[in-house]
Amino acid sequence: MSTVLSSRREERFLSPAPEVAITNAFARPFDNVVATARTCYSGSGIVRDAQILGDPEAPAATREERRRRRDALARDLYQAGHHTTLQHAHFQFALSNVSRQFLWSFLHSHPFYNSEQVSQRYVTVRPGNCAVPPLEGPALSVYRETIERLQTAYEDLCRLLVPPAAAAYYARFPARRHYAAKYDKEVRKKAQEVARYVLPVATFAYLYHTVSGLTLLRYQRICREFDAPLEQRIVVGRMVQELLALEPAYAAILEEPIPAEEMVEYRALRESAPADDAARRAFLSEFDADLQGRVSRLVDHPARNEQTLAASVREVLGLGRERLSDDDAIALALDPARNRYLGEALNLTTLSKLSRAMVHCHYTFRKRMSHAGDSQNQRHRMTPASRPVLEAHLTGEPDYVTPILLLEDEPAGRRYREAMETAWDGIGRLRRLGVRDEFALYLLPNAVSIRFTESANLLDLHHKHAMRLCYNAQEEIWKASLDEALQIREVNPRIGRYLLPPCGLRQLAGRSPICPEGRRYCGERVWTYRLEDYRRVI
Repeated sequence: MSTVLSSRREERFLSPAPEVAITNAFARPFDNVVATARTCYSGSGIVRDAQILGDPEAPAATREERRRRRDALARDLYQAGHHTTLQHAHFQFALSNVSRQFLWSFLHSHPFYNSEQVSQRYVTVRPGNCAVPPLEGPALSVYRETIERLQTAYEDLCRLLVPPAAAAYYARFPARRHYAAKYDKEVRKKAQEVARYVLPVATFAYLYHTVSGLTLLRYQRICREFDAPLEQRIVVGRMVQELLALEPAYAAILEEPIPAEEMVEYRALRESAPADDAARRAFLSEFDADLQGRVSRLVDHPARNEQTLAASVREVLGLGRERLSDDDAIALALDPARNRYLGEALNLTTLSKLSRAMVHCHYTFRKRMSHAGDSQNQRHRMTPASRPVLEAHLTGEPDYVTPILLLEDEPAGRRYREAMETAWDGIGRLRRLGVRDEFALYLLPNAVSIRFTESANLLDLHHKHAMRLCYNAQEEIWKASLDEALQIREVNPRIGRYLLPPCGLRQLAGRSPICPEGRRYCGERVWTYRLEDYRRVI
Protein backbone atom coordinates (compact mmCIF):
# COMPACT_ATOMS: atom_id res chain seq x y z
CA MET A 1 0.00 0.00 0.00
CA SER A 2 1.40 3.42 -0.97
CA THR A 3 2.35 5.66 1.92
CA VAL A 4 1.90 8.89 -0.01
CA LEU A 5 -1.45 10.58 -0.39
CA SER A 6 -3.45 9.11 -3.21
CA SER A 7 -4.16 12.30 -5.12
CA ARG A 8 -1.20 14.46 -6.10
CA ARG A 9 -3.58 17.33 -6.75
CA GLU A 10 -4.45 17.40 -3.05
CA GLU A 11 -0.89 16.96 -1.75
CA ARG A 12 0.29 19.42 0.83
CA PHE A 13 3.32 19.43 3.06
CA LEU A 14 2.62 18.55 6.68
CA SER A 15 5.05 21.19 7.92
CA PRO A 16 4.12 24.89 8.19
CA ALA A 17 3.11 26.27 4.83
CA PRO A 18 5.48 28.54 2.92
CA GLU A 19 5.01 32.20 3.71
CA VAL A 20 5.19 34.36 0.59
CA ALA A 21 4.74 38.11 0.35
CA ILE A 22 5.70 40.85 -2.10
CA THR A 23 7.52 43.49 -0.08
CA ASN A 24 8.61 45.85 -2.88
CA ALA A 25 7.41 46.34 -6.46
CA PHE A 26 6.93 48.82 -9.28
CA ALA A 27 3.89 51.03 -8.79
CA ARG A 28 2.35 50.26 -12.22
CA PRO A 29 4.26 47.17 -13.41
CA PHE A 30 2.00 45.98 -16.22
CA ASP A 31 1.41 49.45 -17.61
CA ASN A 32 5.18 49.77 -17.68
CA VAL A 33 5.40 46.69 -19.94
CA VAL A 34 3.36 48.46 -22.57
CA ALA A 35 4.86 51.91 -21.97
CA THR A 36 8.38 50.61 -22.63
CA ALA A 37 7.20 48.87 -25.80
CA ARG A 38 5.38 51.93 -27.13
CA THR A 39 8.40 54.13 -26.39
CA CYS A 40 10.35 52.15 -29.02
CA TYR A 41 8.03 53.56 -31.71
CA SER A 42 7.17 56.90 -30.14
CA GLY A 43 7.94 60.00 -32.15
CA SER A 44 7.04 62.26 -29.24
CA GLY A 45 9.39 61.07 -26.52
CA ILE A 46 9.04 58.74 -23.57
CA VAL A 47 5.65 57.12 -23.11
CA ARG A 48 4.81 57.25 -19.39
CA ASP A 49 3.08 54.50 -17.42
CA ALA A 50 0.22 56.84 -16.59
CA GLN A 51 -0.46 57.48 -20.29
CA ILE A 52 -1.43 53.87 -20.93
CA LEU A 53 -4.91 54.06 -19.41
CA GLY A 54 -5.18 57.82 -19.71
CA ASP A 55 -7.22 60.23 -17.62
CA PRO A 56 -8.68 58.51 -14.52
CA GLU A 57 -11.72 60.78 -14.92
CA ALA A 58 -12.39 59.50 -18.46
CA PRO A 59 -15.59 57.51 -19.09
CA ALA A 60 -15.48 53.89 -18.01
CA ALA A 61 -16.00 52.70 -21.59
CA THR A 62 -13.00 54.70 -22.77
CA ARG A 63 -10.82 53.34 -20.02
CA GLU A 64 -12.01 49.79 -20.71
CA GLU A 65 -11.16 50.15 -24.38
CA ARG A 66 -7.67 51.42 -23.54
CA ARG A 67 -7.24 48.51 -21.14
CA ARG A 68 -8.29 46.07 -23.86
CA ARG A 69 -5.76 47.59 -26.26
CA ARG A 70 -3.05 47.49 -23.58
CA ASP A 71 -3.64 43.80 -22.89
CA ALA A 72 -3.80 42.95 -26.60
CA LEU A 73 -0.45 44.62 -27.22
CA ALA A 74 1.07 42.88 -24.20
CA ARG A 75 -0.17 39.47 -25.44
CA ASP A 76 1.14 40.20 -28.92
CA LEU A 77 4.59 41.09 -27.59
CA TYR A 78 4.58 38.06 -25.32
CA GLN A 79 3.64 35.58 -28.03
CA ALA A 80 6.24 37.06 -30.39
CA GLY A 81 8.96 36.55 -27.79
CA HIS A 82 9.68 40.28 -27.37
CA HIS A 83 10.24 39.92 -23.63
CA THR A 84 12.69 42.68 -22.71
CA THR A 85 9.71 44.85 -21.79
CA LEU A 86 8.87 42.33 -19.04
CA GLN A 87 12.29 42.66 -17.45
CA HIS A 88 11.88 46.25 -16.25
CA ALA A 89 9.43 45.63 -13.43
CA HIS A 90 10.96 43.73 -10.49
CA PHE A 91 9.30 42.16 -7.47
CA GLN A 92 10.94 41.54 -4.13
CA PHE A 93 9.53 38.60 -2.21
CA ALA A 94 9.95 37.68 1.44
CA LEU A 95 9.91 33.88 1.67
CA SER A 96 9.83 31.71 4.79
CA ASN A 97 9.38 27.98 5.42
CA VAL A 98 11.07 26.97 2.17
CA SER A 99 13.60 24.15 2.07
CA ARG A 100 17.28 24.28 1.16
CA GLN A 101 16.50 21.66 -1.47
CA PHE A 102 14.02 24.05 -3.10
CA LEU A 103 16.57 26.88 -3.06
CA TRP A 104 19.29 24.72 -4.66
CA SER A 105 17.02 22.92 -7.12
CA PHE A 106 14.93 25.87 -8.31
CA LEU A 107 15.29 29.41 -6.98
CA HIS A 108 19.07 29.57 -7.33
CA SER A 109 19.53 27.34 -10.37
CA HIS A 110 19.47 30.17 -12.93
CA PRO A 111 21.19 33.56 -13.32
CA PHE A 112 18.31 36.04 -13.26
CA TYR A 113 17.60 36.70 -9.58
CA ASN A 114 18.99 38.15 -6.38
CA SER A 115 18.68 36.49 -2.97
CA GLU A 116 19.84 37.10 0.59
CA GLN A 117 19.02 34.07 2.74
CA VAL A 118 19.73 33.09 6.33
CA SER A 119 23.16 31.46 6.64
CA GLN A 120 23.58 28.06 8.28
CA ARG A 121 27.25 28.92 8.69
CA TYR A 122 26.46 31.63 11.22
CA VAL A 123 22.91 31.01 12.47
CA THR A 124 22.17 27.99 14.68
CA VAL A 125 19.49 25.66 13.31
CA ARG A 126 16.82 24.78 15.88
CA PRO A 127 14.81 21.55 16.00
CA GLY A 128 11.61 21.37 13.99
CA ASN A 129 12.69 23.69 11.17
CA CYS A 130 12.26 21.20 8.34
CA ALA A 131 9.90 20.54 5.46
CA VAL A 132 7.76 17.43 5.99
CA PRO A 133 6.33 16.00 2.74
CA PRO A 134 2.82 14.52 2.47
CA LEU A 135 3.56 11.10 3.98
CA GLU A 136 1.52 8.98 6.33
CA GLY A 137 1.78 5.85 8.45
CA PRO A 138 5.16 4.11 8.72
CA ALA A 139 6.75 6.39 6.11
CA LEU A 140 5.95 9.50 8.12
CA SER A 141 7.39 7.88 11.25
CA VAL A 142 10.61 6.97 9.42
CA TYR A 143 10.91 10.48 8.01
CA ARG A 144 10.39 12.25 11.34
CA GLU A 145 12.70 9.84 13.17
CA THR A 146 15.50 10.42 10.63
CA ILE A 147 15.10 14.19 10.80
CA GLU A 148 15.33 14.09 14.59
CA ARG A 149 18.43 11.88 14.51
CA LEU A 150 20.16 14.22 12.06
CA GLN A 151 19.29 17.22 14.22
CA THR A 152 20.80 15.41 17.24
CA ALA A 153 23.94 14.66 15.21
CA TYR A 154 24.17 18.36 14.30
CA GLU A 155 23.95 19.38 17.95
CA ASP A 156 26.52 16.73 18.92
CA LEU A 157 28.94 17.93 16.26
CA CYS A 158 28.50 21.57 17.24
CA ARG A 159 29.90 20.44 20.61
CA LEU A 160 32.45 17.83 19.47
CA LEU A 161 34.02 20.11 16.87
CA VAL A 162 34.78 22.95 19.30
CA PRO A 163 38.16 21.53 20.45
CA PRO A 164 39.60 20.92 16.95
CA ALA A 165 38.13 24.23 15.75
CA ALA A 166 39.74 26.01 18.72
CA ALA A 167 43.10 24.37 18.00
CA ALA A 168 42.99 25.52 14.38
CA TYR A 169 41.67 28.98 15.26
CA TYR A 170 44.24 29.76 17.92
CA ALA A 171 47.03 28.36 15.75
CA ARG A 172 46.06 31.05 13.26
CA PHE A 173 45.51 33.74 15.93
CA PRO A 174 47.94 32.78 18.75
CA ALA A 175 47.56 36.09 20.62
CA ARG A 176 43.80 35.59 20.88
CA ARG A 177 44.25 32.47 23.00
CA HIS A 178 44.78 34.77 25.98
CA TYR A 179 41.33 36.29 25.38
CA ALA A 180 39.43 33.07 24.74
CA ALA A 181 36.25 34.31 26.39
CA LYS A 182 36.08 37.05 23.78
CA TYR A 183 36.76 34.79 20.80
CA ASP A 184 35.06 31.54 21.75
CA LYS A 185 31.98 32.67 19.84
CA GLU A 186 34.06 32.73 16.66
CA VAL A 187 35.33 29.24 17.43
CA ARG A 188 31.79 27.95 17.91
CA LYS A 189 30.83 29.42 14.55
CA LYS A 190 33.66 27.48 12.89
CA ALA A 191 32.40 24.28 14.55
CA GLN A 192 28.82 25.05 13.53
CA GLU A 193 29.89 25.72 9.94
CA VAL A 194 31.12 22.14 9.65
CA ALA A 195 28.37 20.57 11.78
CA ARG A 196 25.76 21.88 9.33
CA TYR A 197 26.89 19.25 6.82
CA VAL A 198 24.72 16.65 8.59
CA LEU A 199 21.54 18.74 8.44
CA PRO A 200 18.98 17.50 5.91
CA VAL A 201 18.31 19.51 2.77
CA ALA A 202 14.73 19.64 4.07
CA THR A 203 15.90 22.31 6.54
CA PHE A 204 13.93 25.55 6.24
CA ALA A 205 15.38 28.86 5.14
CA TYR A 206 13.99 32.37 4.99
CA LEU A 207 15.12 34.98 2.52
CA TYR A 208 14.49 37.98 0.33
CA HIS A 209 14.27 36.99 -3.33
CA THR A 210 13.98 39.52 -6.15
CA VAL A 211 13.07 38.69 -9.74
CA SER A 212 11.73 40.45 -12.80
CA GLY A 213 8.22 39.90 -14.08
CA LEU A 214 9.69 37.82 -16.90
CA THR A 215 11.49 35.47 -14.51
CA LEU A 216 8.32 35.03 -12.49
CA LEU A 217 6.42 34.01 -15.62
CA ARG A 218 9.17 31.49 -16.35
CA TYR A 219 8.93 30.15 -12.79
CA GLN A 220 5.24 29.50 -13.33
CA ARG A 221 5.75 27.72 -16.62
CA ILE A 222 8.52 25.35 -15.48
CA CYS A 223 7.73 24.87 -11.78
CA ARG A 224 7.03 21.14 -12.11
CA GLU A 225 10.57 20.19 -13.13
CA PHE A 226 12.87 18.03 -10.98
CA ASP A 227 13.94 17.82 -8.11
CA ALA A 228 11.24 19.29 -5.84
CA PRO A 229 8.17 19.74 -8.06
CA LEU A 230 5.52 19.79 -5.34
CA GLU A 231 7.27 22.40 -3.22
CA GLN A 232 8.14 24.38 -6.34
CA ARG A 233 4.52 24.34 -7.50
CA ILE A 234 3.25 25.43 -4.09
CA VAL A 235 5.73 28.27 -3.59
CA VAL A 236 5.56 29.54 -7.16
CA GLY A 237 1.77 29.34 -7.02
CA ARG A 238 1.78 31.64 -4.01
CA MET A 239 4.24 34.00 -5.67
CA VAL A 240 1.91 34.24 -8.66
CA GLN A 241 -1.07 34.82 -6.36
CA GLU A 242 0.83 37.71 -4.79
CA LEU A 243 1.62 39.09 -8.23
CA LEU A 244 -2.00 38.94 -9.40
CA ALA A 245 -3.25 40.49 -6.17
CA LEU A 246 -0.89 43.40 -6.79
CA GLU A 247 -1.45 43.62 -10.55
CA PRO A 248 -4.31 41.47 -11.97
CA ALA A 249 -3.41 42.52 -15.52
CA TYR A 250 -0.59 39.95 -15.63
CA ALA A 251 -3.31 37.30 -16.05
CA ALA A 252 -3.51 38.38 -19.70
CA ILE A 253 -0.16 36.69 -20.46
CA LEU A 254 0.18 34.16 -17.64
CA GLU A 255 0.51 30.55 -18.88
CA GLU A 256 -0.23 27.35 -17.01
CA PRO A 257 2.67 25.18 -15.81
CA ILE A 258 3.95 22.59 -18.25
CA PRO A 259 2.57 19.19 -17.13
CA ALA A 260 5.16 17.06 -15.34
CA GLU A 261 4.98 14.25 -17.91
CA GLU A 262 5.81 16.76 -20.67
CA MET A 263 8.93 18.13 -18.97
CA VAL A 264 12.02 17.51 -21.10
CA GLU A 265 13.98 15.88 -18.28
CA TYR A 266 11.03 13.71 -17.25
CA ARG A 267 10.58 12.36 -20.77
CA ALA A 268 14.30 11.77 -21.22
CA LEU A 269 14.57 9.79 -17.99
CA ARG A 270 11.44 7.76 -18.64
CA GLU A 271 12.21 7.02 -22.29
CA SER A 272 15.80 5.93 -21.69
CA ALA A 273 16.60 2.61 -20.06
CA PRO A 274 16.14 3.20 -16.31
CA ALA A 275 19.45 3.00 -14.45
CA ASP A 276 19.62 0.64 -11.50
CA ASP A 277 21.89 1.18 -8.49
CA ALA A 278 24.76 -0.72 -10.11
CA ALA A 279 24.64 1.46 -13.23
CA ARG A 280 24.45 4.63 -11.17
CA ARG A 281 27.39 3.55 -9.00
CA ALA A 282 29.41 2.87 -12.15
CA PHE A 283 28.65 6.39 -13.41
CA LEU A 284 29.60 7.98 -10.08
CA SER A 285 32.87 6.02 -9.90
CA GLU A 286 33.76 6.97 -13.47
CA PHE A 287 33.07 10.65 -12.76
CA ASP A 288 35.14 10.65 -9.56
CA ALA A 289 38.07 8.89 -11.20
CA ASP A 290 38.08 11.56 -13.91
CA LEU A 291 38.54 14.25 -11.24
CA GLN A 292 41.97 12.80 -10.44
CA GLY A 293 41.69 13.67 -6.76
CA ARG A 294 40.59 17.27 -7.30
CA VAL A 295 37.43 19.09 -6.28
CA SER A 296 37.43 20.82 -9.67
CA ARG A 297 39.30 19.59 -12.75
CA LEU A 298 39.95 21.64 -15.88
CA VAL A 299 38.65 19.57 -18.79
CA ASP A 300 38.53 22.05 -21.66
CA HIS A 301 39.82 25.45 -22.75
CA PRO A 302 40.55 27.13 -26.10
CA ALA A 303 44.14 26.60 -27.24
CA ARG A 304 44.70 30.31 -27.96
CA ASN A 305 43.20 31.91 -24.84
CA GLU A 306 46.22 34.13 -24.17
CA GLN A 307 46.70 35.18 -27.79
CA THR A 308 43.00 35.97 -28.12
CA LEU A 309 43.06 38.07 -24.96
CA ALA A 310 46.11 40.00 -26.16
CA ALA A 311 44.59 40.63 -29.59
CA SER A 312 41.33 41.82 -28.02
CA VAL A 313 43.16 44.32 -25.81
CA ARG A 314 44.97 45.69 -28.86
CA GLU A 315 41.66 46.03 -30.70
CA VAL A 316 40.19 48.08 -27.84
CA LEU A 317 43.15 50.45 -27.99
CA GLY A 318 43.63 50.45 -31.75
CA LEU A 319 47.23 49.25 -31.50
CA GLY A 320 49.18 46.78 -33.61
CA ARG A 321 51.40 44.00 -32.29
CA GLU A 322 54.52 46.06 -32.93
CA ARG A 323 53.22 48.72 -30.52
CA LEU A 324 51.89 46.37 -27.82
CA SER A 325 53.25 42.87 -27.26
CA ASP A 326 51.12 39.95 -26.09
CA ASP A 327 52.73 40.06 -22.64
CA ASP A 328 52.06 43.77 -22.19
CA ALA A 329 48.50 43.48 -23.54
CA ILE A 330 47.65 40.66 -21.11
CA ALA A 331 49.16 42.66 -18.24
CA LEU A 332 47.05 45.69 -19.20
CA ALA A 333 43.93 43.62 -18.68
CA LEU A 334 44.96 41.52 -15.67
CA ASP A 335 47.77 43.18 -13.70
CA PRO A 336 46.16 45.28 -10.93
CA ALA A 337 49.18 47.59 -11.03
CA ARG A 338 48.07 48.60 -14.55
CA ASN A 339 44.34 47.84 -14.47
CA ARG A 340 43.49 49.60 -11.22
CA TYR A 341 39.84 48.60 -11.49
CA LEU A 342 40.91 45.18 -10.19
CA GLY A 343 41.79 46.75 -6.84
CA GLU A 344 38.37 48.36 -6.42
CA ALA A 345 35.84 47.03 -3.92
CA LEU A 346 33.11 47.69 -6.50
CA ASN A 347 33.41 45.28 -9.43
CA LEU A 348 33.81 47.59 -12.43
CA THR A 349 35.22 45.11 -14.93
CA THR A 350 31.96 44.38 -16.75
CA LEU A 351 31.72 48.11 -17.58
CA SER A 352 35.37 48.62 -18.51
CA LYS A 353 36.11 48.45 -22.24
CA LEU A 354 39.58 47.06 -21.69
CA SER A 355 38.58 44.58 -18.96
CA ARG A 356 35.82 43.16 -21.14
CA ALA A 357 38.50 41.68 -23.38
CA MET A 358 38.63 38.90 -20.77
CA VAL A 359 35.25 37.54 -21.83
CA HIS A 360 36.85 35.81 -24.84
CA CYS A 361 38.86 33.36 -22.69
CA HIS A 362 36.94 30.30 -21.53
CA TYR A 363 37.45 27.40 -19.14
CA THR A 364 35.33 24.31 -18.42
CA PHE A 365 35.59 22.27 -15.21
CA ARG A 366 34.12 19.03 -13.88
CA LYS A 367 33.35 19.37 -10.18
CA ARG A 368 32.21 17.42 -7.17
CA MET A 369 30.97 19.40 -4.20
CA SER A 370 28.51 18.91 -1.38
CA HIS A 371 24.97 20.29 -1.56
CA ALA A 372 26.10 22.92 0.98
CA GLY A 373 29.23 23.79 -0.99
CA ASP A 374 27.44 23.96 -4.31
CA SER A 375 24.68 26.10 -2.79
CA GLN A 376 27.44 28.65 -2.21
CA ASN A 377 29.03 27.98 -5.58
CA GLN A 378 25.82 28.42 -7.61
CA ARG A 379 25.40 31.95 -6.26
CA HIS A 380 28.10 32.90 -8.77
CA ARG A 381 25.48 33.17 -11.46
CA MET A 382 27.90 34.16 -14.23
CA THR A 383 29.83 30.89 -13.99
CA PRO A 384 26.93 28.63 -15.05
CA ALA A 385 26.75 24.87 -14.60
CA SER A 386 24.67 21.91 -15.80
CA ARG A 387 23.55 20.50 -12.47
CA PRO A 388 22.07 17.03 -12.18
CA VAL A 389 18.60 15.69 -11.73
CA LEU A 390 19.60 14.66 -8.23
CA GLU A 391 17.43 11.56 -8.04
CA ALA A 392 19.23 10.22 -11.14
CA HIS A 393 22.45 10.12 -9.06
CA LEU A 394 20.90 8.54 -5.97
CA THR A 395 22.06 5.07 -4.90
CA GLY A 396 21.52 3.11 -1.72
CA GLU A 397 25.03 3.86 -0.48
CA PRO A 398 26.17 6.98 1.40
CA ASP A 399 27.79 9.41 -1.04
CA TYR A 400 29.05 12.54 0.63
CA VAL A 401 31.82 15.11 1.15
CA THR A 402 33.80 15.31 4.41
CA PRO A 403 35.15 18.72 5.53
CA ILE A 404 38.80 18.89 6.62
CA LEU A 405 38.05 19.68 10.27
CA LEU A 406 36.31 16.32 10.67
CA LEU A 407 39.56 14.58 9.69
CA GLU A 408 41.31 16.29 12.62
CA ASP A 409 39.24 14.64 15.36
CA GLU A 410 38.29 10.94 15.42
CA PRO A 411 35.25 11.21 17.77
CA ALA A 412 33.77 13.95 15.61
CA GLY A 413 34.61 12.07 12.43
CA ARG A 414 32.97 8.91 13.77
CA ARG A 415 29.81 10.82 14.75
CA TYR A 416 29.74 12.35 11.28
CA ARG A 417 29.93 8.96 9.58
CA GLU A 418 27.13 7.69 11.82
CA ALA A 419 24.95 10.63 10.71
CA MET A 420 25.63 9.83 7.04
CA GLU A 421 24.57 6.22 7.62
CA THR A 422 21.44 7.49 9.38
CA ALA A 423 20.47 9.66 6.41
CA TRP A 424 20.89 6.97 3.77
CA ASP A 425 19.26 4.35 5.95
CA GLY A 426 16.20 6.59 6.30
CA ILE A 427 16.09 7.19 2.55
CA GLY A 428 16.36 3.47 1.84
CA ARG A 429 13.53 2.67 4.24
CA LEU A 430 11.30 5.29 2.61
CA ARG A 431 12.00 3.95 -0.86
CA ARG A 432 11.20 0.41 0.22
CA LEU A 433 7.88 1.71 1.56
CA GLY A 434 7.06 3.09 -1.88
CA VAL A 435 7.80 6.77 -1.23
CA ARG A 436 8.71 8.76 -4.33
CA ASP A 437 12.36 9.80 -4.63
CA GLU A 438 11.18 13.43 -4.69
CA PHE A 439 10.18 13.14 -1.03
CA ALA A 440 12.88 10.71 0.07
CA LEU A 441 15.55 13.15 -1.16
CA TYR A 442 14.57 15.67 1.50
CA LEU A 443 16.46 13.43 3.97
CA LEU A 444 19.73 13.85 2.09
CA PRO A 445 22.27 15.68 4.24
CA ASN A 446 23.92 18.92 3.18
CA ALA A 447 27.04 16.77 2.69
CA VAL A 448 25.57 14.80 -0.25
CA SER A 449 27.81 14.90 -3.33
CA ILE A 450 26.73 17.00 -6.31
CA ARG A 451 28.55 16.25 -9.59
CA PHE A 452 28.37 18.65 -12.53
CA THR A 453 30.20 20.55 -15.26
CA GLU A 454 30.73 24.30 -15.00
CA SER A 455 32.02 26.80 -17.55
CA ALA A 456 33.11 30.39 -17.23
CA ASN A 457 34.70 33.19 -19.18
CA LEU A 458 37.80 34.73 -17.64
CA LEU A 459 36.09 37.99 -16.68
CA ASP A 460 33.55 36.30 -14.43
CA LEU A 461 35.92 33.57 -13.23
CA HIS A 462 38.46 36.22 -12.20
CA HIS A 463 35.84 37.91 -10.03
CA LYS A 464 34.79 34.58 -8.52
CA HIS A 465 38.36 33.66 -7.64
CA ALA A 466 38.97 37.08 -6.15
CA MET A 467 36.11 36.37 -3.74
CA ARG A 468 36.65 32.65 -3.11
CA LEU A 469 40.45 32.32 -2.85
CA CYS A 470 40.11 34.38 0.32
CA TYR A 471 40.78 32.28 3.44
CA ASN A 472 37.40 33.42 4.79
CA ALA A 473 35.57 31.70 1.93
CA GLN A 474 33.63 28.51 2.56
CA GLU A 475 36.04 25.57 2.50
CA GLU A 476 34.81 23.71 -0.56
CA ILE A 477 34.43 26.69 -2.87
CA TRP A 478 37.90 27.79 -1.71
CA LYS A 479 39.37 24.39 -2.58
CA ALA A 480 37.61 24.34 -5.95
CA SER A 481 38.86 27.85 -6.78
CA LEU A 482 42.38 26.90 -5.75
CA ASP A 483 42.25 23.80 -7.98
CA GLU A 484 41.06 25.93 -10.89
CA ALA A 485 43.60 28.73 -10.45
CA LEU A 486 46.51 26.28 -10.24
CA GLN A 487 45.40 24.40 -13.37
CA ILE A 488 44.90 27.63 -15.33
CA ARG A 489 48.46 28.61 -14.36
CA GLU A 490 49.67 25.40 -15.96
CA VAL A 491 47.94 25.95 -19.31
CA ASN A 492 47.84 29.78 -19.42
CA PRO A 493 50.62 31.03 -17.12
CA ARG A 494 50.39 34.66 -18.22
CA ILE A 495 46.70 34.66 -17.25
CA GLY A 496 46.89 32.36 -14.24
CA ARG A 497 49.49 34.43 -12.39
CA TYR A 498 46.81 37.06 -11.81
CA LEU A 499 44.14 34.76 -10.33
CA LEU A 500 44.48 35.83 -6.71
CA PRO A 501 42.43 36.57 -3.58
CA PRO A 502 41.41 40.19 -2.93
CA CYS A 503 44.42 40.86 -0.71
CA GLY A 504 46.78 39.74 -3.48
CA LEU A 505 45.06 41.92 -6.06
CA ARG A 506 44.99 44.94 -3.74
CA GLN A 507 48.66 44.49 -2.87
CA LEU A 508 49.57 44.56 -6.58
CA ALA A 509 47.29 47.58 -7.08
CA GLY A 510 48.96 49.44 -4.21
CA ARG A 511 45.69 49.69 -2.28
CA SER A 512 45.60 50.06 1.49
CA PRO A 513 44.64 48.29 3.66
CA ILE A 514 45.76 45.21 1.75
CA CYS A 515 43.10 43.03 3.38
CA PRO A 516 39.64 44.57 2.78
CA GLU A 517 37.90 42.42 5.42
CA GLY A 518 38.56 44.67 8.43
CA ARG A 519 37.72 42.88 11.68
CA ARG A 520 37.02 39.75 9.62
CA TYR A 521 40.72 39.48 8.69
CA CYS A 522 41.52 35.77 8.32
CA GLY A 523 44.73 35.98 10.40
CA GLU A 524 47.07 34.95 7.56
CA ARG A 525 49.29 37.16 5.39
CA VAL A 526 47.90 35.38 2.36
CA TRP A 527 49.21 38.00 -0.08
CA THR A 528 52.76 36.86 0.76
CA TYR A 529 52.09 33.16 0.02
CA ARG A 530 52.55 31.29 -3.22
CA LEU A 531 49.31 29.83 -4.51
CA GLU A 532 50.92 26.38 -4.35
CA ASP A 533 51.43 26.80 -0.60
CA TYR A 534 47.85 27.69 0.36
CA ARG A 535 46.76 25.52 3.30
CA ARG A 536 43.89 25.79 5.78
CA VAL A 537 41.85 23.67 8.19
CA ILE A 538 39.11 26.21 9.01
